Amino acid sequence: MIRFKDVSKQYSTKDGGLTAVNDVNIEINDGEIFGIVGYSGAGKSTLVRMLDGLEAPSTGEIAINGTDVSKLHGSQLRKQRQKIGMIFQHFNLLWSRTVLDNIALPLEIAKVPKAKRKQRAEELIKLVGLEGREHSYPSELSGGQKQRVGIARALANEPTILISDEATSALDPDTTNEVLDLLLKINKEMNLTILLITHEMHAIAKVCERVAVMDSGKVVETGSVFEVFRHPQQEITRKFVSEEFTPQQSDNTMTLDELIKKYPDGQIIRLIFHGPQAELPIVSDVVKRFPDLTVSIISGAIHQTQEGALGSLDLQFVGDDSQINDALEYLKKMRVGTEVIHHD
Repeated sequence: MIRFKDVSKQYSTKDGGLTAVNDVNIEINDGEIFGIVGYSGAGKSTLVRMLDGLEAPSTGEIAINGTDVSKLHGSQLRKQRQKIGMIFQHFNLLWSRTVLDNIALPLEIAKVPKAKRKQRAEELIKLVGLEGREHSYPSELSGGQKQRVGIARALANEPTILISDEATSALDPDTTNEVLDLLLKINKEMNLTILLITHEMHAIAKVCERVAVMDSGKVVETGSVFEVFRHPQQEITRKFVSEEFTPQQSDNTMTLDELIKKYPDGQIIRLIFHGPQAELPIVSDVVKRFPDLTVSIISGAIHQTQEGALGSLDLQFVGDDSQINDALEYLKKMRVGTEVIHHD
């Protein structure tokens, strides 16, 4: 188990003190994929550096299976770091080394015999799906292939913890999903604890079991991914969830301002469904129960989490405020999550 207990980190700057992490308490179970989501400057990377022993907390304790990382030094700290693999956003590969040699680098540093290094690297090449590219150089690989090399290299020392620090941020959506699927496979086959650091709620929804939301150095919300998506409590969490449920920009999608301009009347309502609710004729029931209410479907999406499916549906309600309020009350009775995203 990884445990952050009352962890804070302060820095001294020319402008005064800076608190990067503020009284964080998180527990991560062995073998789970745990997400930490937050925008730039939230304190996510500082947490990672402290977990890896690169920095010590100003206050509090970071324990891995009961061992306080901040109290380790010298050979003990180096041994502990070998149990933690790191995947980076920009790959951090050595351009003068082949795929095989990049993966074997941590083993070379650890003075593992050459034959064993080669054997282990070949095993990992197969695991991450890079057979046939053993002797390629990073310049000859796609972004997704480079990240697969990074993942394989992070696994070279057979770590018990794998940290993915914005590992999919530089990748396109399809490649991102491929990398996330690979992390799921690694987690299941190796029972590896994975800490996913990201600002992308899509990555959290796809692979994580639980999530902590960070803002300005603090953990403002934690819980299962399913529940956080269904019932976000904090404004920043609602923003993350809303961004995930809003279709990505393309030639056929609109920004919220464009949406309001096209549908200026009444209210725009976002419905959140989960599990069997997605199969119920809820919209048609609303139309039948409230015949004086004009209901238009604007857009919809379904997202898979580790606990089940979550769906969103954006509707336009046009009618008297009392009719709209009655319809919203009915939806609440049906346990459908509702959010008014525009009111004329």
